[in-house]
Amino acid sequence: MGIESIGVVGAGQMGRGIAQTAAAAGYRVTLSDLNADTAQSGKDVIAKGLERLVGKGKITPSDAELTLDRIVPINTLAEHQGAGIVIEAATENEALKASIFKQLDEALSEETVLATNTSSISVTRLGGTTSRPDRVIGMHFMNPVPVMKLVEVISGIATSEQTLLATRTLAEKMGKTVVVSADFPGFIVNRILMPMINEAAFTLMEGVASARDIDAAMKLGTNQPMGPLVLADFIGLDTCLAIMEVLHEGMGDSKYRPCPLLRRLVDAGRLGKKTGQGFHSYS
Repeated sequence: MGIESIGVVGAGQMGRGIAQTAAAAGYRVTLSDLNADTAQSGKDVIAKGLERLVGKGKITPSDAELTLDRIVPINTLAEHQGAGIVIEAATENEALKASIFKQLDEALSEETVLATNTSSISVTRLGGTTSRPDRVIGMHFMNPVPVMKLVEVISGIATSEQTLLATRTLAEKMGKTVVVSADFPGFIVNRILMPMINEAAFTLMEGVASARDIDAAMKLGTNQPMGPLVLADFIGLDTCLAIMEVLHEGMGDSKYRPCPLLRRLVDAGRLGKKTGQGFHSYS
């Protein structure tokens, strides 16, 4: 099962990063979103990012041009026809992802692998919405995709060994290091990371320390590049809450109960760096 071209559904931050990384590795990439204008805008953002890399001397102008030329914005999901794999990178919402998978399943050849960039949702359940659960797999990239080396590959209960091997090979050709996870809520990274962020939120809510001191303590005390509350702000507090809810529901264990402060901040629209305020202020 050789993959020569890739489809990406979703031209947001994660989708753009996946498209750029795949194109830089030499793959032709079709990029779709809700409409063609959004997909084209996604390519325009990628172009600006490549210009910055050229300006910093990280890549050559020729490399930037070749990478951009390989990315083709498209109008409909059916135009991903011909891609060996289509990677869904929509918002972390199971109903939305399931809808996209149903549409892709109906529109594309039965040979096409359907991958999800979910950070916590069951790959098995998403596969169950299609007629090809053996060709459905999780491919969880880290953010920012062009920089972070890790990809979690997650097999659903019906995912074939052939699909797993092809997906792993693809990720490695994109310059990534692969870890393989069973299909449990949160997989590896978020099952460990999100409870830490959640506990940091409880520590703040209970008045143990300020957000600044919590982050300084964890950054300097455990040699992390940034503290957990700053990291949550960068991830997006809405995403953190969604993952904690998946963990809580999927595990049925009170230790995964989302912190009320995290929920209140999301309810207030304070989602972190993308809105200018979360646990910290970015005005």
